[in-house]
Amino acid sequence: MAEKMALAKAINESLRRALDADPKVVVMGEDVGKLGGVFRVTDGLQKDFGESRVIDTPLAESGIVGTAIGLALRGYRPVVEIQFDGFVFPAYDQIVTQLAKMHARSLGKVKLPVVVRIPYGGGIGAVEHHSESPEALFAHVAGLKIVSPSNASDAYWMMQQAIQSDDPVIFFEPKRRYWDKSEVNTEAIPGPLHAARVVREGTDLTLAAYGPMVKLCQEVADAAAEEGRSLEVLDLRSVSPIDFDAIQASVERTRRLVVVHEAPVFFGSGAEIAARITERCFYHLEAPVLRVGGYHAPYPPARLEESYLPDLDRVLDAVDRSLAY
Repeated sequence: MAEKMALAKAINESLRRALDADPKVVVMGEDVGKLGGVFRVTDGLQKDFGESRVIDTPLAESGIVGTAIGLALRGYRPVVEIQFDGFVFPAYDQIVTQLAKMHARSLGKVKLPVVVRIPYGGGIGAVEHHSESPEALFAHVAGLKIVSPSNASDAYWMMQQAIQSDDPVIFFEPKRRYWDKSEVNTEAIPGPLHAARVVREGTDLTLAAYGPMVKLCQEVADAAAEEGRSLEVLDLRSVSPIDFDAIQASVERTRRLVVVHEAPVFFGSGAEIAARITERCFYHLEAPVLRVGGYHAPYPPARLEESYLPDLDRVLDAVDRSLAY
């Protein structure tokens, strides 16, 4: 039942399955139809399901999300694509003041099962507004679920679960991992959407990450193993809610934690994790929780992004500092 496929292909197959299973599922966005999306994630879907199910929209992100809200009110399950991360901000008002609030505003009577797909993060040498990591901005808003897969199998199943959710889900897709391949079992029973997963067991320190940084943390663990250090790698998978129980269980075993994400460290999701785990694990920790991420600066031109993004050496440096306590 398992097939090796790229992360982008896994999302395509997941969308195809959802479109086939439920006539109320529609896919919308800029160039998602005839072009198949700039990353070809929706390639072939309009051809197979028609222009009324896979809809090419105007270049108007606020209108795209607003239309999806209207469709959801009429019983549809829209999946909208924001072409690049930095393009989401014209739709920010619709997402945070309407999409996130309608369930509470209606005292639970109205549900908005909308998935907002956002390719995010750097590493592809793109121009300005094409390499942002705005997940913390949305995680701060009550009423939204925020998830990010790190591999093809999670991409496939988390998309299925997001579409089936009656709550709005912001689905951050790590664009630099679109072409990474892994095994996908399309008949497997998935775990909960917001559950973290240990992808490598260790005893000396926990590396917690999500999306594009999980692969980097696995590479860090490999490098540390050559020096006799055993690092546990925890794929958080979800930024809101966060599986703090899984993080706590890991930290109680390893007694040290380094959180890694591409977004700036300042007011990033790692700050919330560090605060919560310090509260929960104060008597277990043998070092302060450390964070590795981007700098508190606008995303740089492509020729400088390697210096901006967390890399093997920066994460290993945090590991060294933690183990030095």
